[in-house]
Amino acid sequence: MTLADLNGMDREQFVGAIGWVFEHSPWVAERAHAAKPFASIVALHAALNGAMRRATIDEQLALLRAHPDLGARARMSGASTSEQVGAGLDRLSPVEFETLQRLNREYRGTFGFPFLYAVKGAAAADILAALERRRTADYDDELDEALRQVSRIARFRLEAALKGE
Repeated sequence: MTLADLNGMDREQFVGAIGWVFEHSPWVAERAHAAKPFASIVALHAALNGAMRRATIDEQLALLRAHPDLGARARMSGASTSEQVGAGLDRLSPVEFETLQRLNREYRGTFGFPFLYAVKGAAAADILAALERRRTADYDDELDEALRQVSRIARFRLEAALKGE
């Protein structure tokens, strides 16, 4: 798929093509559709990110909660599974796995949404260190950071979907 293809799509086609880049939240693409045509992937990502940032707090929290816990051995979207495998989260030692699970529970208990981290290019140790550091953050700061990480994840997914753009 190319950017030109996306620019030629009606709203339903557009949402069907890239609605998945924000985990189980096609409403982001639906709202960004009105900003087309997009001159670049940067412009497309900015429109998507803007739609996410203009959403209500309840919509933003639902978006964050649509993401799986990192390292979870539960059903995930294909994109999440691939991203986590790429970061080595499927190869954690039993001690690392238990540490990740404990930190995930503490984080979710504090913030009410899962720890989000754009894992592309990161190692498991980087992710564990970020989780350890961020689990004690101020709520508003962490909400903003979680949305920033979701935006980064979406950008990586867009780049993969629109190769050659």
